[in-house]
Amino acid sequence: MSNRAEIRSKILDLVREFHAADAKKTFRPGEDPVRYAGRHYDEAELVNLVDSSLDFWLTAGRYSDEFEAGFADFLGVPYALLVNSGSSANLVAFSTLTSPKLKDRAVKPGDEVITVAAGFPTTVNPIIQNRAVPVFVDVELGTYVPTMDRIAAALSPKTKAVMMAHTMGVPYELTELRDWCRKNNLWFVEDNCDALGSRYDGQLTATFGDIGTFSFYPAHHITMGEGGAVITQNEDLARIARSFRDWGRDCYCAAGENNTCGVRFAQQFGSLPFGYDHKYVYSHIGYNLKVTDMQAAIGVAQLGKIDEFVAARKRNHAALEAGLKKHEKYLILHTAPPKSDPSWFGYVITVRPDAPFKRADLVTALEMSRIETRNLFCGNLLRHPAYANIEHRVVGSLANSDIVTTNTFFIGVYPGLTEGMIKHILSVFDTFIGSRSQKTA
Repeated sequence: MSNRAEIRSKILDLVREFHAADAKKTFRPGEDPVRYAGRHYDEAELVNLVDSSLDFWLTAGRYSDEFEAGFADFLGVPYALLVNSGSSANLVAFSTLTSPKLKDRAVKPGDEVITVAAGFPTTVNPIIQNRAVPVFVDVELGTYVPTMDRIAAALSPKTKAVMMAHTMGVPYELTELRDWCRKNNLWFVEDNCDALGSRYDGQLTATFGDIGTFSFYPAHHITMGEGGAVITQNEDLARIARSFRDWGRDCYCAAGENNTCGVRFAQQFGSLPFGYDHKYVYSHIGYNLKVTDMQAAIGVAQLGKIDEFVAARKRNHAALEAGLKKHEKYLILHTAPPKSDPSWFGYVITVRPDAPFKRADLVTALEMSRIETRNLFCGNLLRHPAYANIEHRVVGSLANSDIVTTNTFFIGVYPGLTEGMIKHILSVFDTFIGSRSQKTA
């Protein structure tokens, strides 16, 4: 073993020792915070992070390659591209569909894209940024995803694609939507940022559409800090997505490789001189959205824990479901459509309009007991200042999206929750709702 290898080994042993010295504290109800989400890790992530930093390879490298291969293998798809966030994943995914290489199927300015109003901004923003027109449909209370009927009603001669998220890990009617998109020659982008490990009819979400996207932000199912991914089973889409991620260049050589196409100096591109170096030909108006290898190193350690994390989320969600069932008179509880098996992002609750309290009252009681809450993203996106003047179309009523805006919030189910934390959450609900219901009896 070389001296440098010995030193590296000693450093990594010390990292393991450092993590082991982190004392685990006993949870104190009402004093310690109950997070809505958070990173969940052990020594493996720290070791990988330090190991990568010792390489001092500051862009995508060996860990990025390992993550992309492992993630694609987990999902059962041939192509996975790492990017620097879930929002970037959505930008790359939708921009891919605008490529001139897709000819008549390319999404062009003025084409319509079906999505939901009660979603996250960066599911919709790439549609607007590429000058397509978002067509908004409503969601169902309880699942917070749209029905197939709502989506089908939004079809018009201008419709070119469907792009929407599996809200909080809950799949919409995927088999039906995939088949409908194929029948109508539409692109289908699954925003799977909240839903890693969710299934519909036994199949993993993100694998039904033409393109799927993921987020690895600390609140999500696995994390690398910032980070995201684009996946596809279509080689042409994978090459286009890689181009948009990597400055817009036409070349698809991996880092350190040359002349993968075999004709690096023997092609004609636009008005460039014949034989112009393919590595420096740009076929798209692209970006630099790559991840660093230190981020990917964390992700590699997280990859092996996906099944464990999904099981914990399901277990915590079920515990909250059982404890909150008694309050259904006042609360719409979180549910999922038939054939869906969610890998829950959180536990979503809507205060019924006729309840003897408001969302703000319940949320205040939870927050005062140090239980974190979050609104369900934007509520109705169209009510926010940034979207006041965008070109768009609405199909049907957005009444449920408006209820989400005023009455809906969620609490955590992430793997870091303990049994004691869940008992504390349920105790606060019981005390608060018990006191409010007695006042109206």
